Amino acid sequence: MKISFTSNLGIQNAMRSTINESQSELLKAQTEVTTGTYADAGVALGYQSGRSVSLTAEKSRLNAIMDSNSIVTQRLSASQSSLSNMSDNIQTSMNSLIALSGSDDKTLLATTTQSLQSQLDAFTSSANTSANGEYLFSGINTSQQPMTSYTATSAAKASFDSALSNYMSANGIASMSDFTVTQMQDFVKNTIEPMYDASSGSDQWKTDWSNASDTDMTSRINTSETVQTSTNANTDGFRKFALASVLGIELLGSDVNSDVRQYVSKAAIGYMGQAISGVDSERSALGLSESRVTAANTTISTQVNIVETSFNSLNEVDAYQASTKVNTLLSQMEASYTLTAHIQKLSLVNYVSG
Repeated sequence: MKISFTSNLGIQNAMRSTINESQSELLKAQTEVTTGTYADAGVALGYQSGRSVSLTAEKSRLNAIMDSNSIVTQRLSASQSSLSNMSDNIQTSMNSLIALSGSDDKTLLATTTQSLQSQLDAFTSSANTSANGEYLFSGINTSQQPMTSYTATSAAKASFDSALSNYMSANGIASMSDFTVTQMQDFVKNTIEPMYDASSGSDQWKTDWSNASDTDMTSRINTSETVQTSTNANTDGFRKFALASVLGIELLGSDVNSDVRQYVSKAAIGYMGQAISGVDSERSALGLSESRVTAANTTISTQVNIVETSFNSLNEVDAYQASTKVNTLLSQMEASYTLTAHIQKLSLVNYVSG
């Protein structure tokens, strides 16, 4: 019969290996207690790990749409605020013209003309509002400032002056005071208005005033729905207010007779009424988009909750079981450390001397 001997070194190595394994298992168990999910989902779930990955991807996709919708909401909110300011500018200008009531008082005319210019400048400033580095009213040309200011050196001013000069020359009008109401009506309706009309062949508006695209920005707000998220400076409300303002600025204070001045004032008021209607129409369209984004976010939030519930039911560990496992492993490691310490003290020298 052969007797095999096991050295205390071999026992120590075996215990050390056991401790290392216990430490690894303890680390996983502590992670599961902390996170509430499996430390190694692939091992724990087996063939269902693919479903877990799919749920994680779906949640990320839905959250990405929610993040995108947050930017869309900011854009729509900023657009609505600017359009509201523009509507107020138009109303203030209209009130100034109504208060004028066809008066020929030079002081009142100068004040009204100055007010029209001030409101047009404010309107243009709002039209050039940007958010997140993009102009709101440029359509898809988001890097282009949409609207040019009306100044003494602007292209729009030069176009008006040229049109007026050419009309007077062609119709034998020597000075502004020689204009008749009929001639002014013809000039406004057939010469100036077409310069601001989108249906005109040349569309002078895009040469003198606007760098915007006619194509509005759209954004996908859920998996199957897109909405308009901006308007552009080429819409009727923008054009009509600019037209009304230019008529008032250029003609009300000029040396025309009372009847002609009264016609100009009424024409400008009429165009401003169309401008308010146009701007408010764009506000309504964007308001509908805001409602659709809100509804989409509600739907997506519900979907996220469903995905999270499915993911958690698949990946969550039993908290009590995980805690028990941690305590058990800690007890085993403490026992292993104690036993290892005792084994290390065993030696032939200690036995002989004892």
